[in-house]
Amino acid sequence: MKNIVRFSPSNGANSPDVWGIYEADTGSIQYVVADPATKQAALIDVVQNFDPRSARTSFSSADQVLELVQQNNLKVQWVLDTHPHADHMMASAYLKEKTGAPNAIGKKVQDIAELWSTFYNLPNTFAPAEDFDYLFSEGDTFKIGELDVQVWLSPGHTLGSITYVVGDAAFVHDTFMYPDSGTSRADFPGGSAKDLWESLQRILSLPDETRLFVGHDYGKDGRDPQWEATVKQHKLENIHLAGKVSEAQYRQQRDERDATLALPDRMLHALQVNLRAGKLPELEADGASYFKIPANKF
Repeated sequence: MKNIVRFSPSNGANSPDVWGIYEADTGSIQYVVADPATKQAALIDVVQNFDPRSARTSFSSADQVLELVQQNNLKVQWVLDTHPHADHMMASAYLKEKTGAPNAIGKKVQDIAELWSTFYNLPNTFAPAEDFDYLFSEGDTFKIGELDVQVWLSPGHTLGSITYVVGDAAFVHDTFMYPDSGTSRADFPGGSAKDLWESLQRILSLPDETRLFVGHDYGKDGRDPQWEATVKQHKLENIHLAGKVSEAQYRQQRDERDATLALPDRMLHALQVNLRAGKLPELEADGASYFKIPANKF
């Protein structure tokens, strides 16, 4: 079955066309961001499908994204991720191979790689600078066609998460959820509710009409999946932030909520793949890849 696709059109000058493609297995939203004038596009946080029961990977979601690109006569200029995802595998290396476009992520992925190499007991295994063409730092800029893109470091969910601000659109990954669901967890290794609060406040400093595109939605109370809301909507309606919520109040509710959450069922498989830009571990003598899963560490 095809993933749900929803289109958010450009609002004029320096405003991108945005397609959100919802991947139901993990509640993830994948994005195609395009310059209407040049048809140049970036792909953001595209999913590599994974069945944790059989440890089988596939690329049906990524292929749907590429099909959408073709249908809209777009040219892929960038393959982007916002962070090494804990709940799904990224399709970065696959999309780079298919499109010829460079892939990129935040520079602090190197610190995340060092952290997780200890959990996996895999020293000197992850080399993000080799697997990604660009490692963006806070304040870096680049273009999608004629559109300017700003890179913001937005830690909290991970220590190296980044936001892409493209005109009146911002791709805010695992910071905000849809307003009725609040904000994202901050309890993974390297995460911080304090850092997340600061990232959220910075994003809320964008103009009220800015479209915020989140990384996940789980159809709260049975509603249809939603992933786009404006800064103004979040200020007025976000259940974790609306009103006069103080930093201390926010951090307390975030920490209390996080203490009740289980690890994502794909996390220990996914991170060792995502720290390789979506490539499986090196083939062994029998021609197969094998995951290394730490026991009793979490």
